[in-house]
Amino acid sequence: QVQLLESGGDSVQAGGGSLRLSCAASGDTASSYCMAWFRVPPRPGEVLEGVATIDSEGSIAYSQSVQGRFTLSRDNSKNALYLQMNSLKPEDTGMYFCAARRGDLGCALSSTAYAIWGRGTRVTVSS
Repeated sequence: QVQLLESGGDSVQAGGGSLRLSCAASGDTASSYCMAWFRVPPRPGEVLEGVATIDSEGSIAYSQSVQGRFTLSRDNSKNALYLQMNSLKPEDTGMYFCAARRGDLGCALSSTAYAIWGRGTRVTVSS
């Protein structure tokens, strides 16, 4: 099955700050999977929040909290997934994880639907 490795997390200022997260896939073809980004804020008790998904046919879905600010893309030649994050806000702070599930199962913004996870990359947005 595919293995995932995230990168690109950093600390930025709110009010226009941008970051581009990458998820490098290995061991299998990422485009045959549903791929997704999740995040969890750094507060105790918080749960994973679905950010965006892309299915094996390239259809993309976003959570309402990031719609219009974040852009998900996939580069099949590099077997990689990207999340361009613009107009970052302090509430975007958290650990961001890349996840995958079999493409024939379809996509979902629920973390329980995914069995394959990367280790995460940290994003901090300060006001």
